[in-house]
Amino acid sequence: MSAATREILGKVRQMVPPMLEKFHKGQLGRVAVIGGSEDYTGAPYFSAMASAKLGCDMSHIICTPGAAAVIKTYSPNLMVHPLMRQSPGPGQDAASLPATDTDPEQISARIVDMLPRLHVLVVGPGLGRDPLMQETLARVLAAARERRIPVVMDADALALVTRTPELVVGWREVVLTPNVVEFGRLWKGIMDSGSDSSEEQQSEGKKKKPSAQVEALSKALGGVAIVQKGGCDYISNGEPGTTLTVDLRGGLKRSGGQGDTLTGSIATMLAWRRAYLDGLWDHGGKLKEEELLSLAAFGGAAITRECSRLAFEKHGRALQASDLTEQVHIAFQNILGEPDGDWK
Repeated sequence: MSAATREILGKVRQMVPPMLEKFHKGQLGRVAVIGGSEDYTGAPYFSAMASAKLGCDMSHIICTPGAAAVIKTYSPNLMVHPLMRQSPGPGQDAASLPATDTDPEQISARIVDMLPRLHVLVVGPGLGRDPLMQETLARVLAAARERRIPVVMDADALALVTRTPELVVGWREVVLTPNVVEFGRLWKGIMDSGSDSSEEQQSEGKKKKPSAQVEALSKALGGVAIVQKGGCDYISNGEPGTTLTVDLRGGLKRSGGQGDTLTGSIATMLAWRRAYLDGLWDHGGKLKEEELLSLAAFGGAAITRECSRLAFEKHGRALQASDLTEQVHIAFQNILGEPDGDWK
């Protein structure tokens, strides 16, 4: 662990709430994952379970009815809400279906009603590219932005950002978590729609310091926080000189679903950010509000990389996404530890 990483984690540790008798259910995190469709049920589960295993009090999944029936069999610890809808399939007559199953305005209204009960949203895991799902999500995001609810965006939600960047431009409580391929798509979509000049900018950015590209993309989006996943993770809000580098060693197996542990971990850290700002415990207030979101992203990324390292040491090339889930608490203890020492 580098000295810079150790110093940043020292700050992140200040955001972690102690386990106090005075707290009641829900104060230390109410997180909802919006995703999960007919073909993708694992991703929202991995995200929600990572959030729960890290320590959020209440973990929800908002998905389609078909996905809900499956996800409920994975764990009784998650609250699963079958509120999303997919477009009618082949052979289905859309006109015969109720508007509550086909109108994105009516579908999203049921989800928006849940927002006052939540601290953080994760959107994208298992969402898919279905037009009705994407249109519904766009409406939920607009409502979340109005209510200043932090949102972590990954996977197919990033495709929505590429098509309609105005949904997030200037939104300082959003965290995008693209991998290499997703970052490339965002770059081409945002930086002049993939023109030759955009490709030249990307090539030029690669010649500069590694964080140059993520800073440029974040700046183009009006300061949206971006976690650029890779050999090292770079976290930027577009301000030069403030990019954080997560250089902890991870595992060598690149199985699908590992990024879902990241989104869930960041979500819980963002919920703790809310608790810190609300002064739920006596922490001295040494951290500046403007740095808390980046610190939350750093903490989530550091814990995920440690999960990957631990899981790879145990399973090697047989590692699967579920193996990271089982390492979340151990990774937390290794990276951050309990704020008041051993509370047991």
